[in-house]
Amino acid sequence: MSNATQSALRGGPRDQPGNPRVAFGGIDKSSVRATDERPDFVAIQQSPEFRALRRRLKWFVFPATAFFLIWYIGYVAIAAYAREFMARPLIGEINVGLVMGVGQFVTTLGLTTLYVRFARRRIDPEVDRIRQDAGESDQ
Repeated sequence: MSNATQSALRGGPRDQPGNPRVAFGGIDKSSVRATDERPDFVAIQQSPEFRALRRRLKWFVFPATAFFLIWYIGYVAIAAYAREFMARPLIGEINVGLVMGVGQFVTTLGLTTLYVRFARRRIDPEVDRIRQDAGESDQ
């Protein structure tokens, strides 16, 4: 093994054992809580802020899941029982079944994009506030 490979495996001075800022694998420990004191999870769960956060999350997740399941099961049912409808040509060789099948992928991508956007704008800021109130601030 070359010296360069050995050095890379050994790591730099900040990766050496005894450095309190580095964990296994060279991961910076700055994201770990500074104290051994654990937050009161029951108090957090019963707080009005956490309950509002859960309500807001449910407001998005349940309707989106219901919509997607109805759309998916409807597609499968139509494909199984209405073959003539699915085989109806729209443009050349492109038929209803193909468009609906591709629509499943488009719907999945769209719902994922909406959820990520929703979480960044409405969920993540609330989670950060709840963490700060619980004493888990980023350092």
